[in-house]
Amino acid sequence: MRPRVTLSYAQTVDGRIATAGGSSQWISGPDSLTHAHRLRAHHDAIMVGAGTVCADDPRLTVRLVDGDDPLRVVVDSGLRIPPTSAVLADGAARRTILAVTDRASVERCEAVRRLGATVLCLPANAAGQVDLAALLSTLGATGVKSVMVEGGAALLTSLLREQLVDRVCICIAPKILGRGTDAVGDLGIGDLDRSLQLTDLSVAAWGPDLVIDARVRYPKARS
Repeated sequence: MRPRVTLSYAQTVDGRIATAGGSSQWISGPDSLTHAHRLRAHHDAIMVGAGTVCADDPRLTVRLVDGDDPLRVVVDSGLRIPPTSAVLADGAARRTILAVTDRASVERCEAVRRLGATVLCLPANAAGQVDLAALLSTLGATGVKSVMVEGGAALLTSLLREQLVDRVCICIAPKILGRGTDAVGDLGIGDLDRSLQLTDLSVAAWGPDLVIDARVRYPKARS
């Protein structure tokens, strides 16, 4: 049984999670950031893509509230994150899982294992990326019951496209960027009646930001 999956990310009013140049710190304010750390503390694992690690070098810990740090999971098909990344350095690797495919070199896999990280070599999908359903199934088999996904856009989009998301917690900051990185890319939806619906929705203000918390309902398969 796969874990429950929550997408949690901050975006501008016009749906951007980063500027055209890749800057994303900080779109949200301190109050909503504290709320995001509280969410981290209530999940068994926190997942990001390799691009997020390379761009932002996050620690992925619970620092702003009381609680235990979740297990860190980095989806990195070719294992390109540097060994100096915050999720691997200074002993952090012991609580980090790297999900890779056979595109990751044996030498790089062994190097991060020596740091203490767990490397999961998983099947690749048609695009050559980590099969996310297989990853979640593997995490579930190890006892992980809940996963919070914080980005980046490619990972958020893939999880929604594959209907693997149960809940979203979206922080909307009162900012407009115009050009930038879309929070969610193409889901292959051509008709409004095939759109993903948010249910059991609540909206709360955290400082100047609005946070939408909702469950995701997928369209029924066409007969």
